[in-house]
Amino acid sequence: QERKIERVGSSIPIKVDIRIVCATNKDLAKQVELQKFRDDLFYRLNVININMPPLRDRKEDIPALVEHFLAKHRYSATAQPAAISEEALKRLMEYDWPGNVRELENVVERAVVLSRGQIITSRELPFGDHEADEHGEEGEEVSVEKSFFKKSVSQFEKDLIMKALRDATGNRSKAAEMLGIYRRLLYAKIKEYGLEGYPPKGRAA
Repeated sequence: QERKIERVGSSIPIKVDIRIVCATNKDLAKQVELQKFRDDLFYRLNVININMPPLRDRKEDIPALVEHFLAKHRYSATAQPAAISEEALKRLMEYDWPGNVRELENVVERAVVLSRGQIITSRELPFGDHEADEHGEEGEEVSVEKSFFKKSVSQFEKDLIMKALRDATGNRSKAAEMLGIYRRLLYAKIKEYGLEGYPPKGRAA
């Protein structure tokens, strides 16, 4: 408030010039009424209030966000895709995004890791009925028959982990980061699929 601070244990004021940006998914005015948030802190912070709707209510932002996340993550993959197909973008626009912008970034990063060329297609997206077998021909649909569903999903997961390990040249921490999962989960999956020595020396991407 006075644009001055004092270090702990010191009585000498230090001038500062800062701006504080706060974000919340709560109605702070309501929280103040319920005495769950300090009113004095609320009035100090509430200088300019910007309401940011959830992604599902501002889908017109999706193309720009996809372009940003694509540029951010494309160099983490071997193919380094530079664009997204119209069909894939359409599917992103149709999705409701319960996980908001963070979920969108994770989906784009996953698509980048799975990409086979310069353009991300709908097959690299984790939702819908479009996913194709990693080892099948172009456009070949994953079998959704109940007797093969579990096997298909497991094979897809194994292929994804193998690709991440190749792109990370065997560095498991980096592979886990590329996949967006915790290292302990990756280690468990590596053991489950018998990939302890993967990729062999000389075969990394």
